[in-house]
Amino acid sequence: MTYNELGQAIDAGYTLDKLTVFNYSEMGNDLLEDGLYVLEDKLADAAFKDKMVRFVRASMKGWNYALANPDEAAQIVVDNGGQDLDLQKYMMGEVAKLTAGANGVLDEAAYDRTAKAVLDQKIISKEPTGAWTHDITDAAGLK
Repeated sequence: MTYNELGQAIDAGYTLDKLTVFNYSEMGNDLLEDGLYVLEDKLADAAFKDKMVRFVRASMKGWNYALANPDEAAQIVVDNGGQDLDLQKYMMGEVAKLTAGANGVLDEAAYDRTAKAVLDQKIISKEPTGAWTHDITDAAGLK
């Protein structure tokens, strides 16, 4: 978690030469974390779908603004009860690296890796079907 825990370790006085950092992406173990999760029947509700589309558009607009204005974004977090400004600026820089080129649309390869990992570890017993859709991000104009 380079955007948070690594920065906290460095702030606590640890140096990178004293830490072992595992880059899960380079190891092929970058599994899905954040996302929107809804019950399938809710997607049939036009009013609910409209809310989700507007939420996704607004979220991406906010993330894109924060990434383009990291100092202001960090200050907004601090002004609303966040940790110190230097840590928030560090976190914005790390998030920018992690989200470079992302557009908010589910990466199907990351989904496949995640499904395989949880199957292999017997966290789930069978491969999910119908577990994701691009309906909301497509309707939001994200490609």
